[in-house]
Amino acid sequence: MRKRALVSAGAAVAIVLGVAGCGTSTSNSASNATNSATTNTTTTTTTTGQVNPAGVIDYALPPQTDLNWFLPIFNAANDSLYNSQIVDQMYIPMLVLNNDYSINWQDSIAKNITYNKQGTVYHIFLNPKWKWSNGKPVTSTDVLFTWNVIKAASASNAPKPWPFVGVGTGDIPNGVKSVVANGPYEVTITLNQPANQQWFIYNGIIQLTPLPAAYMDVKSNITDEIKYLGANATNMMFDKVVDGPFKPLLAKDKQEWVIVPNSSYAGHKPQVSKVIFQYEGSNESEFAALRSGQINVGYLDQSQLGSESALTSMGDTVTPEYAFGIFWIEMNMYKGAPNASIFDQLPIRQALQMAIDRQTIVKDIYKGFAVPLYGPIPPQPATKFYDPAVNGLYSFNLAKAKQTLESAGWHLKNGVMTNAQGKKMEFTMMYVSGSESTQQEAELVQQDLAQIGVKVTLKGEPFAQFISITSTPSNHSWDLALGSGWVYNGPGYYPTGEGLFNTGASSGTGFSDPKEDQLINATHQPYPTEAQTMKVFDEYEMYTAKVLPFLWTVNPASLVVVAPHVQGVLQHLNAADGLPEMQYWYVTK
Repeated sequence: MRKRALVSAGAAVAIVLGVAGCGTSTSNSASNATNSATTNTTTTTTTTGQVNPAGVIDYALPPQTDLNWFLPIFNAANDSLYNSQIVDQMYIPMLVLNNDYSINWQDSIAKNITYNKQGTVYHIFLNPKWKWSNGKPVTSTDVLFTWNVIKAASASNAPKPWPFVGVGTGDIPNGVKSVVANGPYEVTITLNQPANQQWFIYNGIIQLTPLPAAYMDVKSNITDEIKYLGANATNMMFDKVVDGPFKPLLAKDKQEWVIVPNSSYAGHKPQVSKVIFQYEGSNESEFAALRSGQINVGYLDQSQLGSESALTSMGDTVTPEYAFGIFWIEMNMYKGAPNASIFDQLPIRQALQMAIDRQTIVKDIYKGFAVPLYGPIPPQPATKFYDPAVNGLYSFNLAKAKQTLESAGWHLKNGVMTNAQGKKMEFTMMYVSGSESTQQEAELVQQDLAQIGVKVTLKGEPFAQFISITSTPSNHSWDLALGSGWVYNGPGYYPTGEGLFNTGASSGTGFSDPKEDQLINATHQPYPTEAQTMKVFDEYEMYTAKVLPFLWTVNPASLVVVAPHVQGVLQHLNAADGLPEMQYWYVTK
C-alpha cells in the first residue's frame, strides 16, 4: 500500500480507475449494462481515425480536488492518487504495473530484477534507454539519490513537510542493510533479514523512483536537501528536469495543471499537444463540461445515472471500472484524541460496523455499481488475495449493534449511548465534500447510527483538506471520517496491511494491535510454496476483517466517460493501480 493510494470514495466514481480482469463489451452506456455490481465491463464501438497531433486531452479531476504535490516521494498530507496521476506522467516509476498486476518492463526504469533464494540480496538492472529531459542518462546515481532522500525523509525528526509516507512499507528504510551502485545501470540492495521476494519487489524496490540528482542534489547536507525538496514539492514548475513522457507547462491552483510532451522521452511518444488536468467544483459542473465538450475524459457520478443519455447521444462512452482498493470510515484513535478510548474497544467498533447498511448504500446510492466490503481486500475485481470466508462479517443488524453496546456498558440516556462515567457517544463525522453520493452515504450512516444511540454531526471538507486533517495526529477536530479509501498502488503494491493497519502506520489513524502486527509481518516472510504464502495471507486477512482497524463500507465503480474522438484511454488505464499511462491516449481528427 502506498502514498498514491488515498482516494475519495465519491471520487472513486470520478477517476479513471480499473483493475485486473476489467474487460470490454459492446453495449453503448452504463444504462445498457446489467445494473449489477458484478458487471464492470461496458464500452461502445471503437472510433478509428487519423491521429491529431494538435489534439488536447481535457481530463476532469474529482470535485474540489486540488493537485498540490509534484515529486514522486510523498508525505502523508499530500499522499493522493490524483497527485500521483500527474507525477507519474513526469517521472518514470522504477516499476510500472500492467492491468494484471504483472510488471511492465518496457515502460519501467528497471529492465530486470534478480534475487537470491534467501530473499536478502536484490540486483536491479536499469534500462539504459531512459534519459532526463536535459539529455543526461538516468543512472544508478539518481537511484541512490532517491534512496538517500527517502532515508532522511523517513526519520522521526525529519523536518516539515516530512516524514515520507512510505516509511515502514517494504521495510523501507530500516530493513535495508545497504544500497550500492555496481556501475551506471546496476544497483544492489541487501536486506538485514530474509524477505518474501515478491513482497519486497512490490513494496520496497517499487518505491525507488529516480530523481534527477544532477539537478536536484544541490545542498551540502541531506537535512537541508530534504527541506529544499519539501519546500519545492508543491510547485509543479520546479520539475524542470524529468524523464517521463510529459513535462510541466502551467499550473493554476484550483483551475488547471497542464503538461506537454517531453521530446527526450525514450518510450512511446505522446501523440497529443498537451494534457490538461481540470479542477472541478462539483459533479454538476463536470457533467456540464462533458456535455459542452470542455472535458473529453471524465466521469459520471452514480447520482447522475439516468442522465447519461445526454452524453451517449453524442457518442460518449460510459464504462464502469472497479479499483483494486478498499473504502472505509476512519476512527480517530490517535493518542490524545478525545474519543480514542471509545474506538479502542473492539465491541464498540463491532457495533458501529453492524450499523452500516452496506447493501442499501450499494443499491440506493451507487445504483448497483458498487460492492460491499467486509475486510481489507475487495471481492471485485477478482484476485487471488480475496478470501470469500470474510463475506458477510458484521452484516447490518441494528438490534445486535445496540445490544453489543449495552453489553459493553453503554445505555441510552436522552437518546444517546452513555457509559457509567457519563461519556456520551457524540461524534463529529467528517466527509469528503463535492460528491452527492458521498454526502448521501454520510447522511445514511448518520441516520442508522442514530438508531443505536450514536449521535453524529456531519462536517464536509474538500478532499485535499480531508486527507491533511486525517493524517495529522494532533488534529482532534474529527472523530469519524467517511469518504476516503486506499487503492493498492503504493508506497507498496503487495496488499498486506503495512502502512495502514500496523502500529504506527504512516497512513493509519492510531490503531494498534500486537496480533495484527504479527500477522502483517508474517506475510513479509519467504515461504517455500504459493499455498503456504496464501495460507499466511488469509490468516492476516481474516483477522483484519474481524478486528476492524477501519469500518468497511463499499467499493464503488468508476463510471469513466470518454468522448468519441479520444482513443486509448480504456486500454491504458493501468487498471491495477489507477495510474494511467497517458502517453498512449490520443485524439483523432
